Amino acid sequence: MTPYKLVYGKNCHLPVELEHRALWAIKTLNFELSCAGERRLLDLHELEELRMNAYDSTSIYKARSKQYHDARIDKREFKEGEKVLLYNSRLKLFPAKLKSRWSGAFDVVRVFPHGAIEIRGGDSGPFKVNGHRLKHYYMGDSLGSFAIIDLQDPP
Repeated sequence: MTPYKLVYGKNCHLPVELEHRALWAIKTLNFELSCAGERRLLDLHELEELRMNAYDSTSIYKARSKQYHDARIDKREFKEGEKVLLYNSRLKLFPAKLKSRWSGAFDVVRVFPHGAIEIRGGDSGPFKVNGHRLKHYYMGDSLGSFAIIDLQDPP
């Protein structure tokens, strides 16, 4: 469906075609203006129906997109005393390809409802941040042990 048809309810035609179609419409309706008026009202109602269908389909699309996006958001729950990393979203003036946007480790001081979290760094006092800007900080010993492979020939 073209945008022109959504707005005006009919396909876009050149003026020559409009004259021809108007002559054809007058001939088919036997020069009766009342029938032409009724036909125009039916066309207007059909246009309104097309607009409502387009509105419904866009609202369904938005709802499905939101559901898809929300299903893929990781739920993060923080507890007091945990170590977290803070995402620096304002690192845009001098973008460095190899510079990490995560800074930390910070300690969680207090967890507020609705996603606000109060954290404390090494030198700074406690401050509040949005919970979406944080992720858990895993220390090396919590990741598990790794096997070391010996590539030397056996004796």
